[in-house]
Amino acid sequence: MQRRDFLAGAGVAAVLPLSAAQAAPAEGTQLPSIRWRLASSFPKSLTILYDTAETLSKRVAALTGGKFQIRVFAGGELVPGLQVLDAVGNGTVECWHSAGYYYVGKNMALAFDCAVPFGLTARQQNAWMYAGGGLSAMRALYAKYNVVQFPGGNTGTQMGGWFRKEIKSLADLKGLKMRIPGIGGQIMARLGVVPQTLPGSDIYPALERGAIDAAEWVGPYDDEKLGFHRIAKHYYYPGWWEGEAQLSFYVNQAAWHALPESYRQAFEAASAEANQLMLARYDVQNPPALLRLVGQGVKLHAYPKDVMLAARRASFQMYEEEARTDPDFAAIYRAWKQFRDTEFQWFKVAEAAYANFNYFVK
Repeated sequence: MQRRDFLAGAGVAAVLPLSAAQAAPAEGTQLPSIRWRLASSFPKSLTILYDTAETLSKRVAALTGGKFQIRVFAGGELVPGLQVLDAVGNGTVECWHSAGYYYVGKNMALAFDCAVPFGLTARQQNAWMYAGGGLSAMRALYAKYNVVQFPGGNTGTQMGGWFRKEIKSLADLKGLKMRIPGIGGQIMARLGVVPQTLPGSDIYPALERGAIDAAEWVGPYDDEKLGFHRIAKHYYYPGWWEGEAQLSFYVNQAAWHALPESYRQAFEAASAEANQLMLARYDVQNPPALLRLVGQGVKLHAYPKDVMLAARRASFQMYEEEARTDPDFAAIYRAWKQFRDTEFQWFKVAEAAYANFNYFVK
């Protein structure tokens, strides 16, 4: 499919109300009825994360006259939340909604599908994916696992985590046990933290019983739901390991190629709509959630400058080390880094200047 065709289809789907799509006549009465299962990595209680897969499911059904049905299962209902990559690759389920950086143990380059420390913003990630070569690069990598990838949501810039004790300097991180997955966890390890990878449902009990000293998840809306503020009162920003965090839909390669072309078009358009809707919902829900948390005694802190500088230095040192030994990582990182540097120059001129004046000048 040509990129312009995909983008045109995605744009139409994104602006059509669901009722309009449902009213459209079903295309091709001889097209087959298809039933897929989608395994999410997220519980139903995390409504924005989980509901993004439901957005995809409903839109695909509407665009195909109900002939292509995708049933969504919450994390753990079909397979454990952090094991769905294997389940999709081997055909146990047809589709999956998750975060690529959960699987850096298989291939470090998978993190570029989600977030890397001191990387892109959500807007820049969309630019890289849809128009900057990112989608083709990630799909070439996922093909090794019999998977086809589609951007499927973004949280925007995340918060920097919950801590039982205040972090006043880089030295205060030494020896802390923190739930933080992916490359962010590896960078924290270089700063002296002991990183842990836990699914969302396991974080609160681990924090409550003292198995971990700190935890990061997403931002105020989801973090409030998980109740971290009842145990750890120090809330840090920014989440420098997640300047954005893209989720994706992942489809078994054989199942994808077996779909009729119109069903593939419907899936691509629906995933693009779900991608933009998740970010919009977080931007609406996070501000009032943060106010509620502060009203309950949560203390907001910016990370100390020595932490930020050490983390950025460690991040790019690790990227260069990985690129020297891992061809997959090098191929994506070199092009991504060039894109990032060019984007940052432009955003510094226009976006940052505008934001800094409006946010900080009285």
